[in-house]
Parts: sequence; structure tokens; C-alpha cells
Amino acid sequence: MLEPVADRPPVPLERVEPVEEIMKRFCTGGMSLGALSREAHETLAIGVNRFGGKSNSGEGGEDSVRWLKLSDVDENGHSPTLPHLKGLKNGDIATSKIKQVASGRFGVTPEYLRSAEQIEIKIAQGAKPGEGGQLPGVKIDQYIASIRYSKPGVTLISPPPHHDIYSIEDLAQLIYDLHMISPNAKVSVKLVSCVGIGTVAAGVAKANADVIQVSGHDGGTGASPLTSIKHAGGPWELGLAEVHQSLLLNHLRRQVILRVDGGLKTGYDVVMASLMGADEFGFGTIAMIAEGCIMARICHTNSCPVGVTTQKEELRKKFTGTPENVLDFFSFVAEEARHVLAQLGYTSLSQITGRADLLKPRDRPLHKTTGLDLKFVRDLPNVKHDREWSAYLPTHSNGPVLDDELLANPDVVAAILEHNELKLAVPICNTDRAVGARIAGEVAMRHGNRGWTGKLDITFTGCAG
Repeated sequence: MLEPVADRPPVPLERVEPVEEIMKRFCTGGMSLGALSREAHETLAIGVNRFGGKSNSGEGGEDSVRWLKLSDVDENGHSPTLPHLKGLKNGDIATSKIKQVASGRFGVTPEYLRSAEQIEIKIAQGAKPGEGGQLPGVKIDQYIASIRYSKPGVTLISPPPHHDIYSIEDLAQLIYDLHMISPNAKVSVKLVSCVGIGTVAAGVAKANADVIQVSGHDGGTGASPLTSIKHAGGPWELGLAEVHQSLLLNHLRRQVILRVDGGLKTGYDVVMASLMGADEFGFGTIAMIAEGCIMARICHTNSCPVGVTTQKEELRKKFTGTPENVLDFFSFVAEEARHVLAQLGYTSLSQITGRADLLKPRDRPLHKTTGLDLKFVRDLPNVKHDREWSAYLPTHSNGPVLDDELLANPDVVAAILEHNELKLAVPICNTDRAVGARIAGEVAMRHGNRGWTGKLDITFTGCAG
């Protein structure tokens, strides 16, 4: 119903930013290992990592073998480290740069959090708002259960509201906790496109989030029954426009990166989302199609005929996808976006982010849309000349914290590195929150969840926050 209209002459395609730069803005949707097969999940991650994008773990933990770069790939593209995959190259890595915490129950450990470039708090799901994450027991085999610290055959549900979050203050504390344990990781908050999302997003920005994700209703999930994903949620366009406008009017837009997902499929979609305010773009269902999904729509039954959304060994052997398939798809999406940018007369996505003034109604009258008013999407604050808000801040900080003082102590550092035992007495006050989280993160980063044999015995005197 809307289309971009140029306000300047076209530019030569060679002047537009390269495919590689555009692809860095691409992410995969939060599809968990368990909802997807191991082959599909790891192939997506490797393919996206090859071009510098970000794959999303979904909730459910991640095998630590995926955090290492491959160096044992043979001439046939096979690796003993990941023997179930094909089309591999030395230097590939299967880690998901975005680690989702969702309910915080399944597979979330200090090591898992410290391995992330970005930690995503899933407040709700676009495909089934109002419900928590759900993985049927038939999809939980021994491997999936071990990753999620659960038991085979037991249905796993994250009841809403996730994390027992009932207010922005609760969310702010969780964001604080995550910044404590992993100070270099951005924290993103996943919201569902709906009326009033702009008010919530303003609160999320004030709560010190680095990224806000707006999820539309289109798409689906490889885990949930059909009754959960039909006739629920709203289009990403309405949610994105409201969030971008609300943040601009409250002078908060510079605080956060805006990501959108929920049915994006083409480079044209990417440009449209950028015009409405998106900085990054998530692809879910279409990314699975790129690696072999045939849209059989029986994901929740554990019987996917092409091995994409099943844990059955005999069906997983039918998976044919490779990282190259994923890379090729996203390359074509980015190339199409370049062509649209060139036609509009712009050389980068950054130049058109939030430029809703370039959107006009299509001259194609349809009876069912004659009464539809799209001003809400088109009449956003004019940012054609005011682009200061697009100079985004770096990863947010908790400021000076007690853990940093402790980690500046050479004896504490030695205890962590050399597995020593140490006793300390330290004063504490009520502004000291989540004390010990950053120390736990440092231990996990160096020794994993169970590899440290030292001991820190710290006695605090005072009143903790």
C-alpha cells in the first residue's frame, strides 16, 4: 500500500555501499536448537557468521563446541568437530552471536552469557504474543535435554510474563544484571508489534537497553501448536513506526539500535523497514527456506520431512543445506537493497533510516483499502536534515561498580587465573547491586562453568542493594 518515492536523481550502483556492509545489519530470528534440528541451527549460524551478521540462538542454551573456530576441515568440507555438517571451511564458527535468555531457565549459564556479543531478553514472541516459549516433549532428545539442563521427553514452557517482569523497573534490573556479567555485550529487548508499543519502548530505552527488537506477527515457530500462532499479533510496520516516533519525540532514539523482524523476505522489504526507522533486520522463516525448508507446516510434530525442524535421526539425515546456501540468499537480499537505494538516489541505508517522508501511497485504489488511513506510518517526525540521533551510543555501561574494584585487586586476579583460594573483607552499600556477577563472568570466560577449582571467600559488611 506504500512505496518509496525518490526526492533526488538516481545514483550509479557502484556508488552504493557494498553488499558486505549491508549484510552486517542482518540477523536471524530467535529460533532455538530443539525447535530446529542441530544441522539446521548450526548451518544458519555458520552461514550468517561468514558475512559478519548475527544469528540468534533462541532460548535453550548452546553447545560449547560451537564457540571454537574450525581448523580441521578437509577438502570435502567435512569436519570431525561437527561431523553432521557439510560445506564447511576452515575458520568457520558455529556460535550464535545473539544469545537469548527468554525465561532464564533453559541453558542459561555464566559461560553461555559471556560467549555472546549480544544478549536478548525475550519479553514476548511476535508469532504468538501472550504466550511463552514452548518446546514439545517429543522434540527433546538426550542432546537437547543436556543443552537445556532438562530431561528428555519433558515439555519445556516459559510462562509469560518472562522473567517475572511486571514493570520497567524489573526489566531495568535484569538489563543491569546482564551488563554486569558481560559488560562488553549489548543487551537487546524483544517486543511484539501492537498498539502502545511506543510507550513500552521508551521505558525500555530508559532502562538502559542497547537494542530494541520489534517483532511482527508474520512468520512462525518450529515448536508451537498451530493454535498458538494463528490470528495473533500485528504487522511489524505499525509497531516499528510507533517505536521510532516515540523514541524520537522523547529524545531517546540515539540510545538504542532498532531491529525489526516478522516476515521480511527481500531487499525491498529491507529498504521499506529502514525508511520506517529500522537499523537492523531479522529473517526467520525465509532463512530456513534458504537452507532447505519446504514449508511443510508440521514443525510442531517433530516430523519435518527435510530435517530442518525435527530431532529424529532418520529425518535429520535428509537435511541438505550448507552455509553457502545461507550466504547466497542474504547476498541476493543485500544486492536487491543496493539497487533500490540507487534508484532512490542514496548510497547507504544509514542515509534513509527513518525517512518516512519518502513513503507515498500506491496509486492503485482497492475497494477494501479505501478507508485505510496510513498517516500513522507515513507522518513520522521529519528527520531529513536532523540526523544527530543516528550517531548511536556505544554499549551501555552500569558505571563504576564494586566488582570492578574487586577485579582490580591483583590477589583476586591471581586467584581467578591460578585457581587460588582467597579470603577478603569488603564494605558494601545499597548502591552495590548484582555484586559478584562480573566476577562470575570473568571466571566463566577463562575456565568455563565447571573448570575453576579455586575459591573466593568474600565477607561483605554493610547493606547491599
